[in-house]
Amino acid sequence: MKLTLTKALPPDLSKVIVLDTDITFATDIAELWGIFRKFTDKQVIGLVENQSDWYLGNLWKNHKPWPALGRGFNTGVILLYLERLRRIGWEQMWRLTAERELMSMLSTSLADQDIFNAFIKQNPVLVHQLPCFWNVQLSDHTRSEQCYTEVSDLKVIHWNSPKKLRVKNKHVEFFRNLYLTFLEYDGNLLRRELFGCPSQANPESVQLQAALEELDEDDQCYDFRRERLTVHRVHLYFLQYEYTPTEDDTDITLVAQLSMDRLQMLEAICKHWEGPISLALYMSDAEAQQFLRYAQASEVLKNRKNVGYHIVYKEGQFYPVNLVRNVALKNANTPYVFLTDVDFLPMYGLYDYLRYG
Repeated sequence: MKLTLTKALPPDLSKVIVLDTDITFATDIAELWGIFRKFTDKQVIGLVENQSDWYLGNLWKNHKPWPALGRGFNTGVILLYLERLRRIGWEQMWRLTAERELMSMLSTSLADQDIFNAFIKQNPVLVHQLPCFWNVQLSDHTRSEQCYTEVSDLKVIHWNSPKKLRVKNKHVEFFRNLYLTFLEYDGNLLRRELFGCPSQANPESVQLQAALEELDEDDQCYDFRRERLTVHRVHLYFLQYEYTPTEDDTDITLVAQLSMDRLQMLEAICKHWEGPISLALYMSDAEAQQFLRYAQASEVLKNRKNVGYHIVYKEGQFYPVNLVRNVALKNANTPYVFLTDVDFLPMYGLYDYLRYG
């Protein structure tokens, strides 16, 4: 996908920052954007040098990596000058590079990163090397500790090891805590306009403010009416979900809603109901991460892929039971639903009984 962004993105977009999903920012991304101003007239790609010996080919016997300039470059953080890339015919250039190398290499080992490096090997003048702290790589065989003296110097942490949070590094506890802090950050705060950052009000904000001004604060039901205007954040399919519709159109989904204090019911429900399930969970950001760890540690839950978990993030002082239930109902993918309270445990075989009984 990274290789095709000159075509995939709008033609009037001149520059873009491309990031892997397994990175944690420890600074303002605007600093990274500012590096575009340091590009020479010919440079079109900004990358950090690879911090392992992978492209040197000495990690094990008969290791034959793709060609690269020196240690090569890691593509977890990329600055792409799209306007210039289009001008030099990037689409054709990387394709020709890939086709030529694949005649001898047969396949890539590191996906598009190999193609980027082979291209840069042939066109070194086109790359702008970013300081290493913009992509501190925690991969296996990493040399990233040579990149910095203090962890406070780091800008971007890249969890590019298969071990992820279990990677070995003398500062891994600091990195892990930073990562978890972001995960459990109250996402509702990011919806507020920041002080000192003037911006044009969007129509939705204007409409919300107008609706709020119409409310009477002396009304005994003010809090309820105010809550009705709240727009909750919703994360559909929080975990992997797989469902194949049946051919006879008789399938039925168990639908329920719950909060953190009913989490212990999930395993029992999944054991009693073999069919698809749609669950809406009313949780804070921190609770959602606790649920994620719980689900990943549960042998029952992690083996069930036909359960759709939908997070409705907490906001306000009331439990929006109808909203949460409707999220679960709306995302049931079968002709029929079995709407139940999460405290009720269906009898064994009820799924088949309702379908065929």
